[in-house]
Amino acid sequence: MLKDIFTKKKKKRRYATIPSERAKQEVPEGLMTKCPSCRTIMYTKDLKKNLAVCRTCGHHHRMTAKERIAALVDAGTFKEYDQDLIGKNPLDFPGYEEKLASDQKKTGLNEAVVYGTGKINDYPVVIAVMDANFRMGSMGAAVGEKLTRAVEKAIETKFPLLIFSASGGARMQEGILSLMQMAKTSVALERLNRAGGLFISVMTHPTTGGVSASFASLGDYNFAEPKALIGFAGRRIIEQTIRQELPDDFQTAEFLLEHGQLDRVVPRLEMKSLLTDVLAIHSVAGRRGSPSHVSG
Repeated sequence: MLKDIFTKKKKKRRYATIPSERAKQEVPEGLMTKCPSCRTIMYTKDLKKNLAVCRTCGHHHRMTAKERIAALVDAGTFKEYDQDLIGKNPLDFPGYEEKLASDQKKTGLNEAVVYGTGKINDYPVVIAVMDANFRMGSMGAAVGEKLTRAVEKAIETKFPLLIFSASGGARMQEGILSLMQMAKTSVALERLNRAGGLFISVMTHPTTGGVSASFASLGDYNFAEPKALIGFAGRRIIEQTIRQELPDDFQTAEFLLEHGQLDRVVPRLEMKSLLTDVLAIHSVAGRRGSPSHVSG
């Protein structure tokens, strides 16, 4: 009897089970996200609440243009312009129109950049945000035109201009017409400079090719997100050309900062606060809602 009192019940052995195909199908697609940096698996909803920054390692996941605008611009203040401006297929590139239609359906955007006016902590701005989910954010004629109109809107309103770049470079399906956008956007920014306007450029992952070689590098302030890939030619092409091995951190935001090509590497969760400080410095007499200017 005493033996029965002190005898521990044997625990049932538990075996790992492999989810059935039915169970797998019942898990909603996109519910979980695995961080490509630290391999942590997290709820996608929780990741988005943290502005797509991994809480474990700080890896900055890709954001859509609409998500970035929502994270930065005061609620109810953003007004989009030229939403229906769409590029064509000037070179009759095979399959190009179908690819555009596919990306339009996938992203809900008509092109790889969204621009408009809004306020950041009550400071008015013109903001343009590129979306790498649309043709890898490549810059064709329509993207170049929208960016140029964003610059012109900044000149007209005397609001500071913010451009968030995310691009694989020029859009190959539009050939030379795509390359012309480098000069077009750069000339527009020179007009903004002569008008005394303020341009803040923020480079995100990736900012490469003709975008990095034109408007993205012409800011009065050049910022970037941590570990963003920023550069013109690819690493392998450069190594083959100069016949030298490049550093492991070559073409990262941190490398560019160390070599004087950036003003600051800014974590995404600190971006709105920093932009507010910069806008406050350049506002007339520090009054919120006043036009901004850059002295001499």
